[in-house]
Parts: sequence; structure tokens; C-alpha cells
Amino acid sequence: MLFNSYIFVLAFLPIVLLIWWSPVLNTRFRLISLVLASYTFYGWWDARFVALLFVSTVIDFKCGQLIHESVQKKRRLFWLIISLISNLGILGFFKYSGFFTRSINSLTAFIAGGGEIPVPDVILPAGISFYTFQTMSFSIDVYRRQARPTESFWHFAAYVSMFPQLIAGPIVRYTEIETQLRSIPDKIVHTQFSRGIYFFVAGMVQKVLLADLIAAAFEPLLENYQSLAFAGSWFCMLGYSCQLYFDFAGYSNMAVGLGLMLGFTFPQNFNSPYQARNISDFWRRWHMTLSNWLRDYLFKPLGGSQEGHFRTIRNLVVVMFLGGLWHGANWTFVVWGLYHGALLAAYFAIRSWKKIELPSLVGQVTTFLFVLVGWVIFRSSDMEMCGNILASMIGLHGLYGSPEDWVVIQHSLPLLICLLIIVFCLPNTWNWNFKPRWQTAVMFGSLFTLCVIRFSAESPFLYFQF
Repeated sequence: MLFNSYIFVLAFLPIVLLIWWSPVLNTRFRLISLVLASYTFYGWWDARFVALLFVSTVIDFKCGQLIHESVQKKRRLFWLIISLISNLGILGFFKYSGFFTRSINSLTAFIAGGGEIPVPDVILPAGISFYTFQTMSFSIDVYRRQARPTESFWHFAAYVSMFPQLIAGPIVRYTEIETQLRSIPDKIVHTQFSRGIYFFVAGMVQKVLLADLIAAAFEPLLENYQSLAFAGSWFCMLGYSCQLYFDFAGYSNMAVGLGLMLGFTFPQNFNSPYQARNISDFWRRWHMTLSNWLRDYLFKPLGGSQEGHFRTIRNLVVVMFLGGLWHGANWTFVVWGLYHGALLAAYFAIRSWKKIELPSLVGQVTTFLFVLVGWVIFRSSDMEMCGNILASMIGLHGLYGSPEDWVVIQHSLPLLICLLIIVFCLPNTWNWNFKPRWQTAVMFGSLFTLCVIRFSAESPFLYFQF
């Protein structure tokens, strides 16, 4: 089920909110209703994977309790390992079994022309990367004595399956929402609810009226990437940079808004990342909950930046390699992760050698260009496509391309310029001074109506594939 669909905004969401805020339900039944609603939301796409979500929840719920109750460190470590193996095993099978099998087949064919291993035909469950990271963080935090498990299964199940952020984040840690789940308000807090509407509608505008519009302009050109010239390749990749930004920022804002409507506060996931002045600053702003997860559960355990320059560079590359692989079972994501690892390592080395501060505008433009090259790798289906587009961007395939492509670029250029101005210059939606007034209600009501009118064309969020 999509946030930007008739069934969600006209049926599912109103029913869920009416039940959730019903005065006749106690806390336990409200949590049960939220879990059932979330499972319905998740199962709308493919009901078979509801069982997988349930099994993952049961395993980590029980492991968390056993870790907490165990006195001996070895026993606590044993149950943590069971939790990690279960989570990574499920994620590895569904997301990476086909990728690794195809890679092995390619390697053996290259070396000795060996026989092929059958490639498993596995459907990727939506959101598995996100809820797996959530449950893993819970087990690790309990092991570290940074969180305490709940005795209520419904309490934990609501945390894992909460539909606003189940499919594509933000990645919410148990410690960030534990207190909120333990003290759910009995009545609607109207200022919080109205702010939730603001985030939800703002995110919908980002997705439906910005991301989808620019995608409709460049996607037809990108389908024939072999014929792209200099102008067309730059138009497509600038368009994709804007689409990816508004698509994922839109989902994250809608998730935050839905959480506020239910009385929960989720962490911020975007902070105007294209306004970053260096690559390190970019990763503090882009997909913030994933960046923080990688920092706290991978980078720091590897030694962080406390064990010398060489090991810091190694840790940065390893973490970004795994972060790239997390995004998708494709060599393009591996290369993209290594590319950003190299950028972070180079930035760290330069900063350690000589503290150089570029002028703000120069740093912002330079960082964006490096990120843009990364998006070429990220968007490409294979390295051949990536190389072709990069060659076009440096002018090896001509300047303008076909007359038809040039007409499309000219017609869509004003929209692209407007989007670039927004991402480079305007403040983040979190920084807008929202006030619930009647003028605001009319404006957001009009924007919401305009978005709903465009629901006729189904448009999944880009990060659903991860």
C-alpha cells in the first residue's frame, strides 16, 4: 500500500486514526490495533511476507529478553549472536542469494568455464533492509545495556511494524521511541496532530508534485541512454538527483507526519543535503538515520577514528562498502559505496594533513558534483550504463543529441531550475515556521487535493526497492 494512493488516504488512514484515538480502548488494545493495521498495510503488497515480519519480531523480542536476563557475558553474547545471525540470515537469503550466485557463476565461467549454480528466484520483501536494521539495533542496545526490553510483545511488535516508517524509514531505534510507547497519550494533542498534517502534506507535495513531475521529463530520455549527448546526460542526472532527493525526503516527511498524527515523534532523516559544504557534511545530512546507524553499529565498533589515520581510512571504506551493499544486490551499489568511502577517506586525509576550508559556495558546488557522479553509478543498472552516461557527461558523445531530446530538455528546463533552487537555497521542511492558522489550512488543503487528483498514476517510492 502506498501513502500516495486513494486506498491509503481515503480509507486506511482515516479508519486507523479513528480506532487509534478511540476513547474506549486501553493502551494494550490500541497497540494491538496498531500492529494489526501495520500488518494489513504491509500485507497489502504481498501477504506472504507478513509471516516473515512476525517471525523476525518474535526472534528479536525473545532474544532481547534473554540477553537482558543473562548474567554471564558469554550467554548474553550467545543470544546476541543468535539475533544477528537470524536477522542477517533472513536479509542475506532474500536480498543477496541471487546476487552472490550470479557473481560466483560469472567468476567460474571467467576462470575455467565451469558449470553454473542454479540462481534462486527470490522475491525481495518490501522494507526488509529497514526493519532488519531496526531489530538489530534493539538487540545490540540491550546487549550494551543501553536499552531494556519490554515484557509486552505488542509493545515491541508495534515498534517493529509501525506502518509509517516500516517500508523505507526513517530507521527508528528502540531507545528513541521506548518512552513514547510506554506513555501513549489518551487524547489527541492538536498542535502535534496539525504538525503531523503539515509534514504529511509537505512530503506528499515533494513526492507527487516535484519528484514525479521531473521523473516524467527525464525517464524517457534515460531509457535510451546510449543515444544521450552532453546536454541530455546532464539534464537526466540533474533531474534524477532532484527526483531521488524529493522522493525519499517526501517519504521520510510523510512518515514523520503520520507518526505525529499517532502521537509519536520520529527522528529527522534529511537536512538539506545538497547544501553540504563537504562530503562528510553531506553524509550528516543525507539519510541521517542510516548514517547514524552505520556510525554507531559499524564505524565505532571497528575502531572509529581513534586508532590512527590508516585505520580510520580503512574503517571509512569498509563502512561505506557495506552501506552500498545494503542499498541493493548489484555491483553498481558496491562500487557506489566504495566511491563514497574513497571520497570520505580522501577528505579525512586532506583535513588531517592540512585544514583547508573552501569558500562556502565553492565547497557546496564541489560536493554536489562529486555526489552527482555517485548518483550516475547509483542509478545505472550495470557498469556499462554508468560508463556510457559518464562519457556523455564529458562530451564524448556530442553536445545536443537528437532534436527530439533537445525539445524535451527545453520544455522541462524551467522545472529543473526551480527544483535546483529549492534544494540549494531554501530551508528544510523541518525549519519552516509552521503555524496552524485557517490560511495555512486552506493552502495545505488545496495542495493535498491537487496531489490526490494525480493519484491516478501509481508511483512507488524509489527506496521501496531497497
